[in-house]
Amino acid sequence: MRHKFLGTGEAGYHPLRKLRTVISGLRYAVLYDWSVTYKLILSVVVLAIAFGARAWVDFLLILVVTAFVLVAEILNSAIEALCDFVETRHNEKIKVIKDIAAAGVGIAILVWIVVLGVELHRLLDLALP
Repeated sequence: MRHKFLGTGEAGYHPLRKLRTVISGLRYAVLYDWSVTYKLILSVVVLAIAFGARAWVDFLLILVVTAFVLVAEILNSAIEALCDFVETRHNEKIKVIKDIAAAGVGIAILVWIVVLGVELHRLLDLALP
């Protein structure tokens, strides 16, 4: 894609090409990053329960926190890969960068677990009289 300000890249913008890139990145993350895969699977199960119970607000909340944690995981994986690419040997500054990225994911996971737990408990209470 052409970057207008820098004047670099290929001319033309095609939304399908952008979508293909997004799907390719998500596919790679799901296939090669277990932390993304299990969160996606667990969220799909809880989403299915919320959808079946027709609890739309719960469904949307679960969808939002799942997207939040998956974005955090994918960005963390990208930061780690970039750091490993730039510096292959142990470097204390790279370690700090990776630790900060991991802390961001940790916060996202904590929020995801709390929301999923509360929503699953609520949905199961609705399903079981």
